[in-house]
Amino acid sequence: MEPAGKRLTIGRMADAVGVNVETVRFYQRKGLLREPDRPVGGIRRYEQADIARVRFIKSAQRLGFSLQEIGQLLRLDDGMQCSAAAQLAARHLAEVRLRLQDLSRIEMALAKMLKRCGRHRGEVDCPMIAALNASDAEQRLL
Repeated sequence: MEPAGKRLTIGRMADAVGVNVETVRFYQRKGLLREPDRPVGGIRRYEQADIARVRFIKSAQRLGFSLQEIGQLLRLDDGMQCSAAAQLAARHLAEVRLRLQDLSRIEMALAKMLKRCGRHRGEVDCPMIAALNASDAEQRLL
């Protein structure tokens, strides 16, 4: 880790956070991270606040927030609006719960297909392939 007061090149900053340089540039293009001024004939330098911001973005991504939602969280953080951030997180939690329900349904359908396959060993037509080929495959699986 770099000393607290030291300003870093994009490569050193990316290394400090554990991302590649193109990720930093991508965040800049998306408006999530500022692009430092370039001194005449010099190299842009990043500060510790930039490192903290990229870490925030990566943490939010690990929780499944989209880049658009992360942008909203960053704007809320800049304004210290906890209630609005909580509303955004509550909406995200509801979406996560819906995805978990979908994944549970998918898990049951796959388990059912595999069970059918186990009962039809040696037959020419695989029940799993037949179910996936059917126009109402999802309904037949559930």
